[in-house]
Amino acid sequence: MPGVRNGVRASSLDACWVKSRYSNAEGNCVEVAPLDDGGVAMRNSRDPDGPALVYTSAELAAFLAGAKDGEFDHLV
Repeated sequence: MPGVRNGVRASSLDACWVKSRYSNAEGNCVEVAPLDDGGVAMRNSRDPDGPALVYTSAELAAFLAGAKDGEFDHLV
């Protein structure tokens, strides 16, 4: 499990946040950042001081594989 706890203030992380090029002007964006311990932090770009969710690289890889396979298409 990553050393950073879920719900930590995203702006308190010394992280380089990345936004998808598919983001739009309405702020429909999620940003991710690699962490020193190998984890990945995720935040809502509309609330950069809000909470960050933290995942292991294996958890994120499993989610991305499901997204690429269309497992979550029914949500949008």
